[in-house]
Formats: sequence, structure tokens, C-alpha cells
Amino acid sequence: MKYLYSLAAILLLGALGLLVAGQAGLFAGTPPQNLGVSAGRLLPPSTTPNSVSSQAGLYPDHPQRDYAAIAPLRYRGDGEAAMQKLAGVLASSPGTRIITQRADYIYAQSRTTWLGFTDDLEFWLDREAGVIQLRSASRLGRKDFGKNRARIEAIRARF
Repeated sequence: MKYLYSLAAILLLGALGLLVAGQAGLFAGTPPQNLGVSAGRLLPPSTTPNSVSSQAGLYPDHPQRDYAAIAPLRYRGDGEAAMQKLAGVLASSPGTRIITQRADYIYAQSRTTWLGFTDDLEFWLDREAGVIQLRSASRLGRKDFGKNRARIEAIRARF
């Protein structure tokens, strides 16, 4: 019985340590330095299954192309008005804050509540295609357990 109490105490202290580390920002990671649009493209998807990108198809030999593929955001009417609407959706999303906002580009960060993992979200108004291209990627870890896809689909539903 003494062994079980010791084990429970160790597990509780470990969980508490993880929570404190997350709240201190130790799991936030570092934002990529090359975010943005270059030659009509956002960054490619991550090489591990922890991102989604509406432009995954532009990288046919990418190891996570199929996992990362997601539809862009569709809009009707004025593209810049659609980007303003998207900014409103992002601003009201829990744990998400907009870092950069221009008429044709939004960069936001989304942080998980308990452990403070931070994901980078980019949205680019692709006027030629008539859509908003997007990318959402985890900074840390090898898998996201579908979190980035679920976040984008929740944004799509509210958009």
C-alpha cells in the first residue's frame, strides 16, 4: 500500500510539474523565421504529421502531403472584407491572438490552455484563385493528434 501512495505522489508531482512548465511557456517553442508568402506560397507543411496546409498539393514529393491537405477558405464578394471577417473570427477564438494583419495576410498564434503549446496559423488572400490559402502548424512535437485540422475546421464553420 505504501508503494501505491508513493507512486501516486510521484505521478501527481509529475503532472503538476508539467502544468507549471507549460504555464511558464516552456512548451511554446520558437516561431519560424520565414513565415509569410513567397512566390504565391505559404511555407510547406511540416515533415511530420502536425500541420495542415491548403497548398500541400504544391509539394507532390512531400512526405506529409496527404496528411496535411486541407481545403482553403472560400468566400463570396470582396476578398479584403472576407479577411476582415476572418480576423474577427480569429480574435474571438480562445487562446488565439493575431500577430500580423494586413489586407491580404494574417499571421496568428494559438496556444493550448494547460500546457501552452503554440501553433502558428497563416492565412493569405489568393485573389487569383478566389480563396484564402491557409496553413496551421505545431511548433513542437511529431504529431498533433488532429488538433490543427480541428482548429481550422472550427474556424471554417464560424467563417
